[in-house]
Amino acid sequence: MTTRSDDSADDAFWRRPTGPSAGSPADSPTPDPSAPGSPAPASPLGGAPASPASRYPGPPPSSTPPPGWRPPVHVQPPPPRRLPAQDLAALDAAEDSARTLTYGIGMVGAAALVLVICLLCSRVLV
Repeated sequence: MTTRSDDSADDAFWRRPTGPSAGSPADSPTPDPSAPGSPAPASPLGGAPASPASRYPGPPPSSTPPPGWRPPVHVQPPPPRRLPAQDLAALDAAEDSARTLTYGIGMVGAAALVLVICLLCSRVLV
């Protein structure tokens, strides 16, 4: 069990500061880093502050292409062909035959499983 102490020095680090400096962010203006006399911002990796020359200037400006510009088209693909008609009776017959084969394989597998279980159980009883 942990006991709390209101005047603990360990908790003082995590408490908010009191007084006029503890105002909201809108109360205290942020300094402009580009203003003369302001401290240089720290580098992202820590250590020495970043120099103004090493700051990222942003992406280069982009120019829009002229109106009506399109990439050149060299080859026109042929239109899609028509698919052949399906023989629905043959499809139904193939599905029936596949279902019969699947059921047959399942029944043989189930019989083999029952046989193995019976053999294992008979070995335990002996």
